[in-house]
Amino acid sequence: MKKRVKIIIIFILIALILFPISSLIRIIPPRELDDVSPTIPCEKDLLKKSNIFWVIPRYKNISISENKEWCNYILSFNKTIGMHGVTHEYQEFKTNRNQEYLDEGIRVFEECFGFEPTIFKPPQLEISKNNKQLIKNNNLNLKLNFNQFIHKVYHCNNTGKYSNRFIDFF
Repeated sequence: MKKRVKIIIIFILIALILFPISSLIRIIPPRELDDVSPTIPCEKDLLKKSNIFWVIPRYKNISISENKEWCNYILSFNKTIGMHGVTHEYQEFKTNRNQEYLDEGIRVFEECFGFEPTIFKPPQLEISKNNKQLIKNNNLNLKLNFNQFIHKVYHCNNTGKYSNRFIDFF
């Protein structure tokens, strides 16, 4: 019984040390905002407090480049903008994609913002080995789970794994 108590005490001490450290780690890096699209409602406060916008080039078959007013609105925040999949389908990049598919997303992104993306985050952070190579071959910096752990990542429609309120707290 004494051994079990010691293990519980050690576990509690480790938790008391790790929680504040992990919380501090998430305070310093820039805040990110996922699922930025003209077809997804996004509060202006979220746009203002985030440093990196993860934009979906073609969501629900609607291209962001068709809405120049929205493109200019997003650019007006003067934030870093990355590409968040092409259509944001469930496990979109877990399914192997070809160069033409990725090129379409890059083209739409560039038509909207006037520059090609340099960073890429797949929806649900799921990506196949072949798609990792595809992203690398296009000189896109791939962001996955570690990036998500060290940054506060909000979602425009507040539908992420954790609520935006929880993200603010932790």
